[in-house]
Amino acid sequence: MAAADGAFAETDAVRDGIPCMLLRGGTSKGAYFLAQDVPADPSARDDLLLRIMGSPDPAQIDGLGGAHPLTSKVAIVSRSEAPGVDVDYLFLQVVVDQPVVADAQTCGNLLAGVGPFALERGLVSAPGDTATVRIRLVNTGDVATATFGVAGGRPDYDGDVAIAGVPGTAGGISLELTGAEGKALLPSGEVVDEVAGHRVSLIDNGMPVVLLDAAEFGATGHESPAELEQNAALAAEVERVRLAAGPLMGLGDVSAQTVPKMILLAAPAAGGAIAARAFIPTRVHTSIGVLMAASVAAGIRIPGAVGSALAELAPGESTLVEHPSGVFDSRVRVAQGAGGVWHAASLSLRTARKIFDGRVFPRPRP
Repeated sequence: MAAADGAFAETDAVRDGIPCMLLRGGTSKGAYFLAQDVPADPSARDDLLLRIMGSPDPAQIDGLGGAHPLTSKVAIVSRSEAPGVDVDYLFLQVVVDQPVVADAQTCGNLLAGVGPFALERGLVSAPGDTATVRIRLVNTGDVATATFGVAGGRPDYDGDVAIAGVPGTAGGISLELTGAEGKALLPSGEVVDEVAGHRVSLIDNGMPVVLLDAAEFGATGHESPAELEQNAALAAEVERVRLAAGPLMGLGDVSAQTVPKMILLAAPAAGGAIAARAFIPTRVHTSIGVLMAASVAAGIRIPGAVGSALAELAPGESTLVEHPSGVFDSRVRVAQGAGGVWHAASLSLRTARKIFDGRVFPRPRP
């Protein structure tokens, strides 16, 4: 929380709590904060978030985290000074069992809750029955437009939209993502690279991913997350490729980061376009992230890319990505521009729900 002079007051935060909203965004869940309510200094901020979420501890028993990467996430939101943008969204992945807060990626699932949170906190207004919020993804520089229903000036979380991996239905939230100016879909400039002895495609359509042919790794690509996590040899080989791919994607040493995401691809088995299993990076996603799906959908539309020969693409922009919990419909536009550079834009439909709004009390420092 902010002291009278605008500085963050650690003692007051532990004693009086920090304003926090817990929202489910897509198939993830996270703690949302206004930027003014957490320290501006990254090291102090990260120390505070570790204590709020209960890390490092496999159970996160002394914090908000849910003992899984999908429920140990943080969104920090503020008004934006960028032209034509309403709010800035900084995503932070709080590692469950290590004292690490990673900022090298963004999260498309928590992105679904940013517009509603901004409206709840008065950063934007919506006098009608629909809100449109322009969001800058600070981690990547991309810009998203979120459109969702409003009732009485507040987000309307109720509706009939169902998404795989989430029980029940909720109000739909449309997310249209446009890549940062000059950002290439292929970070290495190549459709296919050989990395650590494997043929891979490096794709970034909002999320850095490495597309892998599941069969090349001795997998079917239709295993459950538990089965993949229990295959120690497979997990080790996937991680070896990830560490080698990081520098080629401009990410540097990724040993302490959660990107790039590693995607095993296989031919579809449930009427979709492609089957995907996502390492995030040590656990396997129980469904698939919004921007992971967008990167997969874009990648398999590039001729010759890993997975393109396995894909069964229907006419139009819709790409049905099969995942462990069902199917994700990612709508992408892929085009090759000047100099042969590939670019993409994507549209996804998600839902979000406010779970809790109040104050969180961080664990005191030792």
